[in-house]
Amino acid sequence: MDHSYSNTKLHQKGKHLSKDDRITIQVMHSIGCSNRAIARELNCSPSTIGYELKRGTVSLYTGNVKRYKAVKGQMTYERHRRECGRKSLFLRRSKFINYVSHCFHKRGWSLDACVGYALAEGIFPKDQVVSTKTLYNYVDLSLMDIKNIDLPEKVKRNTKARRARANKRILGRSIDERSPRIDTRKDFGHWECDLVLGHKTKDDDVLLTLCERKTRRFFMIKIEDKTSSSVMKAFDKLREFYGSKWNRIFKSITTDNGSEFADLSNLEQVSKTLVYYAHPYTSCDKGSVERHNGLIRRYIPKGDRMDKYSVEDIAKIEVWCNSLPRKILNANFPGFYNSNHTADRFSASRISFMHDFPETRGSQL
Repeated sequence: MDHSYSNTKLHQKGKHLSKDDRITIQVMHSIGCSNRAIARELNCSPSTIGYELKRGTVSLYTGNVKRYKAVKGQMTYERHRRECGRKSLFLRRSKFINYVSHCFHKRGWSLDACVGYALAEGIFPKDQVVSTKTLYNYVDLSLMDIKNIDLPEKVKRNTKARRARANKRILGRSIDERSPRIDTRKDFGHWECDLVLGHKTKDDDVLLTLCERKTRRFFMIKIEDKTSSSVMKAFDKLREFYGSKWNRIFKSITTDNGSEFADLSNLEQVSKTLVYYAHPYTSCDKGSVERHNGLIRRYIPKGDRMDKYSVEDIAKIEVWCNSLPRKILNANFPGFYNSNHTADRFSASRISFMHDFPETRGSQL
């Protein structure tokens, strides 16, 4: 470099100006060099020099003279660096954080359910609530009393490519024959069905689970085994219980190709209910009931004998599942968002229906 006041180290483009760079700007600007000349000397953009001159210019002699001072520019830069970046809301949102922690541990709600319910019910104003993503970030940073291992879904999520396989066993109507309108979830009365096993032995009870696709209303029915005769016995009692309302409540049922549902298509002969069978090894065809089966596992782990849980125990789990706020329902409970809906007119009688099945011994949850 030709000037005695030049830096010995060349400024790198894209980097912040150093204190030595600001001294160079002060010297060159005081002798009348243009912004472009200074920029060429420092290997930066002329606009960078212009912004720096605005930051570091001070008024002298009662404001009649304005000059650039490197010290002033450096002080302004350091202050801006301290104040830049988004500040954490953790301490300023402590009441909401405590509310989330309480709902998570005491009610078993997900972080997203806590956020959605707090906003929907007006428990906290919007400016006092942090987003679901922020809550998960706090968990990752160990700022909350919730650990990743406490999140039942986060530690087991594994996305897989979806592949539809051809049915080798023809038990009835394929899901490919199902009306596309059912996929929209606009109409009530379309259900998904599955079985939840306990100890996987022939002498243990199983749970027949049903989930309504629109309202996410969830039923759990304890049956004596996983045979098709036990499944049909449960459906016969269910159909007898609802009587003339059956065809309005159960318009269609989608299930898998397990042998336990081999006779389910017989419902079409005694009612207007249409039974559809999902593609093999494609649980996402009935994702709603599969999701609820995962909720059951929070209380009944895999491998645990089902016959040690009484009908009252099963009813408590069902009530908890149906009282969990859902984001997809605008933080409302399953079946609650439309109080005039058929789902609410028959849900109150669920407990009495469960007692129609044989009692089994068990402990309280």
